[in-house]
Amino acid sequence: MSEQASSAVHAPIRVVARVVAQPQAVTQLHNLLVTLVAETRQEVGCLQYDLLRNLDDPTEFTFVETWASVADLERHLNAPHLQAALAQIPHWVAAGPDIRRYQQVV
Repeated sequence: MSEQASSAVHAPIRVVARVVAQPQAVTQLHNLLVTLVAETRQEVGCLQYDLLRNLDDPTEFTFVETWASVADLERHLNAPHLQAALAQIPHWVAAGPDIRRYQQVV
């Protein structure tokens, strides 16, 4: 494997996950999402886990995440606290979450 390919395999994984609340459920979704932050930041391989709220649309929340590896991200996706939250989220969102994974190019 070339040095460039090897570094790409070990490069951190970036995730941008966007979710939009139903207008009547903004507070409930906000409270649920906030509970994820502290516990997730303690997970192995979590380098960044920030929850943002759109200034122009208070129903829109976005997580910006950085994980040390794909394995760390996969472990997070199966974590009990995240699975419990994911079971509740459908009650309060306008549509399914938009989750995108990225790897730094330059």
